[in-house]
Amino acid sequence: MSEREWAREGGPDTIVVAVSGGLDSCALLHMLRFPDDRSPLPADVVPRSTRLVAAHFDHRMRPGSAADALWLRGLCAAWGIELVTATALQPPSSEAEARFARYAFLEDVRRASGARSVATAHHADDQAETVMFRLFRGTGPAGLEGVRRARADGVWRPLLDVWREDLLAYARRVGLGWREDPTNVELSFARNALRHRVLPEVEARVAPGARRALVRFAARAAHDEEGWESLLPGLIDALGPERGPDGVRFDRTGLLALHPAVRARVLRALARELGLTTGSEVTSLAVDFAASAESGRALDLGGSVALRRELDRLALIRPTTGGVPDDRSLVIPGAGAGSGHVLLAGRSVWVGWGRDVGAGAAFVERFPAETLRFPLTVRGWEDGDRIRTRAGTRKLKRVFLEARVPAPERRRVPVLTDGEGEVLWVPGVARAAEERPRGGPADRDWLPIGVE
Repeated sequence: MSEREWAREGGPDTIVVAVSGGLDSCALLHMLRFPDDRSPLPADVVPRSTRLVAAHFDHRMRPGSAADALWLRGLCAAWGIELVTATALQPPSSEAEARFARYAFLEDVRRASGARSVATAHHADDQAETVMFRLFRGTGPAGLEGVRRARADGVWRPLLDVWREDLLAYARRVGLGWREDPTNVELSFARNALRHRVLPEVEARVAPGARRALVRFAARAAHDEEGWESLLPGLIDALGPERGPDGVRFDRTGLLALHPAVRARVLRALARELGLTTGSEVTSLAVDFAASAESGRALDLGGSVALRRELDRLALIRPTTGGVPDDRSLVIPGAGAGSGHVLLAGRSVWVGWGRDVGAGAAFVERFPAETLRFPLTVRGWEDGDRIRTRAGTRKLKRVFLEARVPAPERRRVPVLTDGEGEVLWVPGVARAAEERPRGGPADRDWLPIGVE
């Protein structure tokens, strides 16, 4: 649904606007408070009757940050806007932890105010930088769509088509003031290096329209992903799916008539119905199995889900017989904070990520958020699992033996995998080796993950 369609339907009664005091967020707040047909944000995007709540979080990560809140208090009072502020008890140790704390605060304000969405001031330049950053890090196709205009958790980015130069021109036209964050020009941060050095060099020496090309590329990638999502229900329905308490059965011949890449998409979508997210390696195994397995054979996909051939049908099922306790995997969809439970051989294990994981966690590890291939999955150990070490990959079975983990306990040990099915961490046992990044820890954003 477009912003205009949203507005015609009445829109939300309340919008929380994330404000830092900088140009981007102050310009967004002004556009929402004083609709103007000449502003980069069309005046009919949000109904004039909408209540605005500004939200500011002081991370305490630089000297003088407390003054931003005081300045915003005066601004919001002058504009007649409610302002909610909070301050970190302790400065976060990384940009990732700061982001997690900030979004947790924004979600608290959204719930308390009864708002439907949280508006942030991400703009087209941010989108271009995100796509370039992910390309350099080797993202998959889904990551190429960059940041989304609207997320399922209510985060909304109305300025995603607006360039920063247009925001600056708007601010000057309306006489808008703002606060400058001195850390925005420090090249030790990867994003700042892209913004101030890499992209300008690319536009000066390689492609003058690089930023706009990256944004168009992201839009096409998002459009393609939406296209695939629109086709999948029809493709699945054509296979005559029969859904039951143990899973779903469908036509094998119809599946094999599809291109292998389409088969992979269909199998992944059906697996998601059972709560299982399969990485590229497991999906490839499933595609090969569907084409070549004899009737009666089954392939364990992890998360207590199996793909089985039944004559001319294939079945994605959770076996419910045999006296073996059910497993239930847990999906970590992205870098936002959250928690949940994974069921391993009948035992429920708490998993938390993004913030406050230390209080309820026996094991905590931090991972470089920008290089992770989401979604991550926490599941039980599978016989063929391998983990990357500095000397190459090793079977987890051997790692368990060396760690003296008794065989009956191995099915109760959680295993963290990435979106490609690669094992990242076995709490209390081993962590995968990673390539040494350029720069030090200050150059990275970290996602803490804890397990009870």
